[in-house]
Amino acid sequence: MDIVFTVISLGLLALAGVALFDLFQRRHSLLRIYPIVGRLRYLLESVGPELRQYIVTNNNEERPFSRDQRRWIYASAKQQNDYFGFGTDNALDQAENHILLRHSAFPLEQPVAGHPLEVAGYPLPCAKPLGAARGRRRAFRPASLINISGMSYGALGGPAVAALNQGARLAGCLQNTGEGGISQYHQQGGDLILQIGTGYFGCRDDQGRFHLGRLRECLAANPQVKALEIKLSQGAKPGLGGMLPGAKVTAEIAQARGVPAGQNCVSPATHSAFSNVDSMLDFVERLGDETGLPVGIKSAVGERDFWADLARQMDRTERGVDFITIDGGEGGTGAAPLAFSDHVALTFKIGFAQVYRVFLDRGLADRIVFIGSGRLGLPEEAMLALIMGCDMVHLARETMLSIGCIQAQKCHTGQCPTGITTHHPWRTRGIDPELKGVRAANYIIHLRKELIRLSRACGQVHPALVATDRCQMLDAGHVLRSLEHTFGYEKPAFALSEDDRADITELMERLEPPAAARQ
Repeated sequence: MDIVFTVISLGLLALAGVALFDLFQRRHSLLRIYPIVGRLRYLLESVGPELRQYIVTNNNEERPFSRDQRRWIYASAKQQNDYFGFGTDNALDQAENHILLRHSAFPLEQPVAGHPLEVAGYPLPCAKPLGAARGRRRAFRPASLINISGMSYGALGGPAVAALNQGARLAGCLQNTGEGGISQYHQQGGDLILQIGTGYFGCRDDQGRFHLGRLRECLAANPQVKALEIKLSQGAKPGLGGMLPGAKVTAEIAQARGVPAGQNCVSPATHSAFSNVDSMLDFVERLGDETGLPVGIKSAVGERDFWADLARQMDRTERGVDFITIDGGEGGTGAAPLAFSDHVALTFKIGFAQVYRVFLDRGLADRIVFIGSGRLGLPEEAMLALIMGCDMVHLARETMLSIGCIQAQKCHTGQCPTGITTHHPWRTRGIDPELKGVRAANYIIHLRKELIRLSRACGQVHPALVATDRCQMLDAGHVLRSLEHTFGYEKPAFALSEDDRADITELMERLEPPAAARQ
């Protein structure tokens, strides 16, 4: 009896020791929030492939991100082995819309350990300067064409926002604030794109209308803001406003948004500062003139007339946007009605192609920086977007995965198990911003590395130089489709001026070791 008691006591002490270790370690959010119990996930994950092979789903069936895709992001963030063995497990002879890149017979040499590209963190600057075409006083060339998309403080908890901002600082990229304004968690050293939504949070008057003086005050207090993005709509819920219930409007959220604490915080469905393309362009120029910053718009793609009118007025007048962010209907959100998530707005590939063709045909595409958003955080998807004409790619859910998201799809409940999309004190304590910031940066840098490797396999030093004929879509029955045929481009989507092509080639080649050193 004494022996049994001793064994049980030792077992309980061991469990208590493990629980204490889990509670105070900072690397794993799940274990910090759910000591001991959280370890079951890692156990099940370790034997998951064997179980799924016989009784559950395969590696490519889960949505919105498959198990293979999540595994690649997790491995990239943790700097683990991201290779896959035994060849592809995709049924290529039965594939639909499968992306294929046509590599060069004489590819460029790939960077290896110690290569200047690796030492520099695989820099991949935007091929076009942002704001330069319209002469903005604070025009600049984004140092990274991979950036963090708009996720508001409020939709995300404070530690998650802080982790992403630290990741932006470490990776040398931009973080979009989302429409919820700039909080203390955005002030960790990372540069920002300030998103201005229909609620004008952070730059509004007491009646909820846009207030230029408040915007000036916000920018004066936050010199890390490098551009302004006017949000017209987002992919997961276009044409729909929103409301943050008063019970969730904490003092911190109220301060960031410029609203009263404890009261319902409404985002209208449409802007009050403008009502059509003409007045929108006046608003854009007003912001550009007053701040000197590049000014752009973000929108999902619905009606075509809006884009045709925008291109026509930009062509005929002296007004225009510096960048356009296209959000696909497959994009993510913290909460949306199912009908809006599934059935409103075009998918990214179709929507972007339609919009891009409008500006390409008018000869304006080389004067605008195009940004793609909507599940583009895998190398092949980002590469396709860049070949289609995007100059930058902005990522949201993928960066959430990099800091610990497990795709539980409970963002709308306030019960996020990893503490990312909640303000619950016990759950948010699972996120250590410094450690998770490193993981976000690792993922962004690794994605840039993969894009550089794919570009060099195609014989170019930068994705912006890869021609559309290098990419095709594979359908069942071994049918190949060109991008021109698939997306209706009447001519190759090469909207880079000769000067921009020369500049980006020179920037990338500066990081090449001398020829003698390569031999």
